[in-house]
Amino acid sequence: MNKFKILIPVFNDWVSLEKLLQEININIKNIKNVEFECIIINDASTEKTPIINLPSNIKSIKLINMKKNKGHARCNAFGIRYLAKHDQDYDHVVLMDGDGEDRPQEIKNLVEKAIYCNTSIVGKRIKRSEGVIFQLLYNLHKILTLISTGKNINFGNYSCLKKDDIKTLSTKKSLWSSFSGSLKKHILNLDSIDSIRGLRYFGPSQMSLYKLCIHSFSIIAVFKYEVFMRSVILLIITSYFNTNTSLSISFFQLLLVFFNLVIYLVSRRENSEEFLNSDLNQESLKTYTH
Repeated sequence: MNKFKILIPVFNDWVSLEKLLQEININIKNIKNVEFECIIINDASTEKTPIINLPSNIKSIKLINMKKNKGHARCNAFGIRYLAKHDQDYDHVVLMDGDGEDRPQEIKNLVEKAIYCNTSIVGKRIKRSEGVIFQLLYNLHKILTLISTGKNINFGNYSCLKKDDIKTLSTKKSLWSSFSGSLKKHILNLDSIDSIRGLRYFGPSQMSLYKLCIHSFSIIAVFKYEVFMRSVILLIITSYFNTNTSLSISFFQLLLVFFNLVIYLVSRRENSEEFLNSDLNQESLKTYTH
């Protein structure tokens, strides 16, 4: 029997969580020889926590309530560290958003490929559901990441990770700032399935332009030393260009220095002390079982 944990962070959106759990229950129904449990990280919601209905195909649900709101990415980081420290009874962990944007229809492919390949699997984004402008900016983010780090990071949080990889990630401070960047840097053996970014069950997408910028820079900051080395090489090369283009070259060099400064500042979000002591933010735990 393969044992899977499904890790879901939630902030106030309990209606979406209920719908998500129902759809997960439907989509895992025919997966053979697999046992599912859920861990819900309540990111210090300001709305009252409802009683959670335990679906028939999910063995149990742990609801972990946090004292202070830390944000989606840090809830995932806490959850990974919690599993590595306090729960050894699993083979894989599925990470997914609680609002429907990570589609439950894909969980069967994710789980079955993880079992078949015996490796960690990511949901490679082949299509998104946001507007044209956001998709353009998102593609620019991927291009900037590829140029500055040499890494093609075309996945988000939706993934299925092996137990050994969970243990590896649980010690990496960069996880406190960026999941996908940390996964790409520290887990070398990754496979993928095609994934479509779905629509939120209720309300508009929470990903603003500001959040997209922080998301992009946080990924790049995981590779800050690679970015610095590439920038140094570019600065040396451009310093030999013809003086007729000296003004534009100087502007480019200044922009490059500014970019590295931004990446350095963003990298300071990788707070090792906060990450390693993240369990101190746990307020309470409630377990639902059949």
